[in-house]
Amino acid sequence: MHAQLYRDLKFKDISTCSKDYRQSNITAGVAQRSLCRKKPGRAMSVIYSEVAADENTTDSFWMPNNYGSTVKRMEDGYRLCDEIVACFQDRAKIERQYALQMEEWTRKWKPLVDSSPMYGSLLRAWQAFMSATERLSELHTQIQKTLVAEDAEKIRTWQKDTYHRKIFGGFKESCEIENGFHKAQKPWAKKLKKVEKSKAIYHKACKKEHLVSVRENSSKINPELTQEKLKKLAEDHEKCTQDKEKVKQRYEKSLQELNKYNPKYMEEMETVFDQSQQQEQKKILFLKQVLESMHKHLDITTNESAKKVYSDLNDAIVGVNDQEDLKWWKNKHGPGMIMNWPQLKEWTPDTEQQIVKKKKVKETDKVKLYSVTPTESSQNKAPINVPGVRVRAVYDYSGQESDELSFKSGDELTKIEDEDEQGWCKGVTDKGQVGLYPANYVEVISG
Repeated sequence: MHAQLYRDLKFKDISTCSKDYRQSNITAGVAQRSLCRKKPGRAMSVIYSEVAADENTTDSFWMPNNYGSTVKRMEDGYRLCDEIVACFQDRAKIERQYALQMEEWTRKWKPLVDSSPMYGSLLRAWQAFMSATERLSELHTQIQKTLVAEDAEKIRTWQKDTYHRKIFGGFKESCEIENGFHKAQKPWAKKLKKVEKSKAIYHKACKKEHLVSVRENSSKINPELTQEKLKKLAEDHEKCTQDKEKVKQRYEKSLQELNKYNPKYMEEMETVFDQSQQQEQKKILFLKQVLESMHKHLDITTNESAKKVYSDLNDAIVGVNDQEDLKWWKNKHGPGMIMNWPQLKEWTPDTEQQIVKKKKVKETDKVKLYSVTPTESSQNKAPINVPGVRVRAVYDYSGQESDELSFKSGDELTKIEDEDEQGWCKGVTDKGQVGLYPANYVEVISG
């Protein structure tokens, strides 16, 4: 069968010198190997046999030194690791910048939100955006640290364990593959060189025989040439034809030797190629694992902490209750407020004494308004004893004007002037600050 295959795949038009030997040479060798070496799990040879006929074989892997791209692929693997690390380090910088921008946004808007006219559950929903952003900032900072410390370090470690530099440049692994290809290809390349030399000689003989034939045919119609001259031309033609046949036989013999060696050549080359494929497979699988890890770290949609952030934010928004907020405003600033409606009060001597006492307190307050300035030293002093009624704040209040007090729920102060017609009282804090505050924001301390 093999002999018949070789006969079928030989150069059918060798005598015309119209085809280059390489196409038929490689096709014959590949076809023979696909028939002679059908081992389990080695479908690659069949694939080569299917595509070889359509390829430009001068660029084929099987031609001398065309394995360079496979060797370079191994060296590129080292550089690829560096590029992946650099790529995701840039992404880590973006994560960090994003986290810093969220921190800056929160610092800017949190105090403005807290002191805004908004109130009740709607205010709490707005404030929830501030706390959610703070938590997301921490999350993206953690992502940045993970990309740099965990993922990048994993690649560096694998790169160091996989690629070993040589003293004079290059990597040990790629040099081993290159040497394996060179060793496997050297005998075949030597035979190929012999074929090319035989082909050149044969083509030269064909050209010479063709010129002699043309000269002979032209001389036959020339009546001026003698029979002796014609005989000499015929003898030259015959000799050239014989010489051509001799070199043709040497050419065919060199081709047969080359084609006979093809299966062994292809087996050895593919063995080395499979080694490079195995190393490449390890690289692909490792980098796939790294990319999966990076995806896991970057995909906050599956991050439980991020889910909790947005879940809490959604709960705060859903919790906005218009009825409760309106009721709160009604009770604190509307018709729901407590009102001491004016009633007839009889005059008594005690009432006169209270009025006189109240006037004295107001005069004292006027002095304090201009003389008491809170400083670091004054804030550290003991509370000032001021005549009046002790009250406790039931709500937080932030003064909107310079003559207003600010306090937190639970703070205690002294009321030194009763509520006026606008609903304001005057008081003094334990630190000596004097100012106005809403009367309904405090309650009298009993006992």
